[in-house]
Amino acid sequence: MRVGVVFPQTEIGPDAAVIREYAAVAEGSGYDHLLVYDHVLGASVAHRPDWRGPYTEQHQFHEPFVLFGFLSGFTTRLEMVTGVIILPQRQTALVAKQAAEVDRLSGGRLRLGVGVGWNEVEYVGLNERFDNRGRRIGEQIDLMRRLWTEEVVDFHGRYHTIPEAGIRPLPVQQPIPVWIGGYSDTVMDRIGRMADGWFPGSQPGDDLQRSLARIAEAAEAAGRDPLMIGMEGRITLKHGDEATWEAQTQAWHDAGATHLSVNTMGQGRTPEQHIETIRRYREVVMRQ
Repeated sequence: MRVGVVFPQTEIGPDAAVIREYAAVAEGSGYDHLLVYDHVLGASVAHRPDWRGPYTEQHQFHEPFVLFGFLSGFTTRLEMVTGVIILPQRQTALVAKQAAEVDRLSGGRLRLGVGVGWNEVEYVGLNERFDNRGRRIGEQIDLMRRLWTEEVVDFHGRYHTIPEAGIRPLPVQQPIPVWIGGYSDTVMDRIGRMADGWFPGSQPGDDLQRSLARIAEAAEAAGRDPLMIGMEGRITLKHGDEATWEAQTQAWHDAGATHLSVNTMGQGRTPEQHIETIRRYREVVMRQ
């Protein structure tokens, strides 16, 4: 099981030197990957009294592709992962181009996690439809894979038209791995049919096993081997809870996770404390 860190988007701050130190510590400590959350627009709640989303305009989010371009300049081994890019609120060809560039400049170290998202405000602000986002994402994934592996693409789909065009440079990975985040039955079916991996929203237990069974069923119906679909678990490192870290990690291993990310957000940590916590997890759980 490959272990990575969740980049503390909302709490790391804007200082490039701090971000550089965080990534350098993650790579130097032996972590395999760095997973980054994504939001473009934060909704103001001043005139939204019924807002229930976890983020507002007060929450900071570094743009993942730009961040990865920065990180690829001084890391050499750390895989860079989006967990997840809200794909249907973006232009498909542009995402394919950005992803290909990151993959090329990093030497093939991108894993592209995608999802449909929940924030309609972002869709409105980015001039994309919210109501058909689930139907569009499958076609988006198909189109991106063609753009990553074919020099010239002639594509005429339900939502996209590309008349004999392509992107340069093509990515190192042919194609870039595409993982999907989500938890509905429709998403499980989509993962089984076309994803390279899954970001679950639940912890190990009966719900997770039911979802895995549904993914396997969909994969077999599509002629795919379910064992080739990865799964990335996630645990939150809470203050004063070091004694449980190893058990939580083992639970994901036993559940069949191929990857795991440790999250340090939501505990009131400073940027320096985030760095110290990932160091500490390495000492407690990843000791060699």
